[in-house]
Amino acid sequence: MPHAHRTTVSHRRLALAASLAVLAALGAPRSDASQLIAIGSIVGGADFSGLGGTLEDGLAANALGSMGSGFAYAGGNTFIGLPDRGPNKLPWNAAVDNTTSYVSRFQTVTMNLSAAPSGSLPFTLTPTLSATTLLFSSTALNYGSAPIPTINTGSQYFFTGRSEAFGAGSSLATTDGRLDPEGVRVSNDGKSVFISDEYGPYVYQFDRATGERMKSFALPAAYGVANKNPLGATEISANTGNGRVTNKGMEGLAISPDGQTLIGFMQSALAQDGGDGGQYNRLIKIDVATGVTHEYVYDNQISGKNYNSSEIIAINDHEFLVLERDGKGLGDNSTAVVKKVYKIDLNGATELPANASGASTLATYAVAKTQFIDLRAALNAIGITDAQIPSKLEGLAFGQDVVIGGVTKHTLY
Repeated sequence: MPHAHRTTVSHRRLALAASLAVLAALGAPRSDASQLIAIGSIVGGADFSGLGGTLEDGLAANALGSMGSGFAYAGGNTFIGLPDRGPNKLPWNAAVDNTTSYVSRFQTVTMNLSAAPSGSLPFTLTPTLSATTLLFSSTALNYGSAPIPTINTGSQYFFTGRSEAFGAGSSLATTDGRLDPEGVRVSNDGKSVFISDEYGPYVYQFDRATGERMKSFALPAAYGVANKNPLGATEISANTGNGRVTNKGMEGLAISPDGQTLIGFMQSALAQDGGDGGQYNRLIKIDVATGVTHEYVYDNQISGKNYNSSEIIAINDHEFLVLERDGKGLGDNSTAVVKKVYKIDLNGATELPANASGASTLATYAVAKTQFIDLRAALNAIGITDAQIPSKLEGLAFGQDVVIGGVTKHTLY
């Protein structure tokens, strides 16, 4: 089953490659309890989407790029890798933040972990792409002034990365065609995937085999913005009083081991709670069957400084691991400083009341956290320098257990 007692780590926005590391011995909430056991990579090329032609910035529409915005265990040696809204590094149109008509998708990857005959790491990790699934709605989407995906049919309306693909009304409108996927988890029966997004924010359920949207979960109005704009900076300045910060939406997603509950995790504080750079992020629990939601508060401060929060995964139905990080390292032409995983427990935590807002109010509801692992230190320990650590670690997933020296240990990708 996808939600056995497992663990995993990944990252995002590498232009044409995705690399993944595996840490084991994750038995206690202590940074010295971890051991890096393998590193693997997939060299870029074409994915299995079957798309032809090029995007607006000249990249191929079927380019295999990042797949670590979200990373999920799907049972056995199979994982789901989630690209975000697609490439926007190459300048072609600043009015849409250089976003492209990249069709939203997820990648299915097999992760073969085998004992290494020699070398400094005990295992060899060989990731292999096995499938690409494009995401669509069976009902019409609003693309605003964005190009309509050329692969649309009368019953398939594909989601796009273009930032102007929206209609009037709140950003929570589920008819908007733009999607910036950030978190992914697999249902207990393995037949669907849950995906969280930054544009809305949204939480959707998709058919794993076809990519069709099956369900939309209604989020509180406090999460949405009223004034949408294709330019991120303009959208932020137009929504200083309420809602998610542009490009800092629902970054993380967890699912309880029984598959009945989703936990969405905002990357930064909402505008009304301090905005980008604020200290208190919201966690939202969603009952999969009923859609009923409950909110909690996470304190993202480390040593007096506030950090972005990238991911959350479930240990059980009340304990979770949270990934916090700076934006420094490989890809940013700088050196990594903070890449840490913390453990939280919602048992005993006080639920945030409806309509509560403001940093001072949220501070009284923040759940306690303890450091679980210092990823930077673990990578430094085997010779990976701060300049080589990816600037944006954004995905975590449990994987299959391994045996090292006769001891069974959990793995974290």
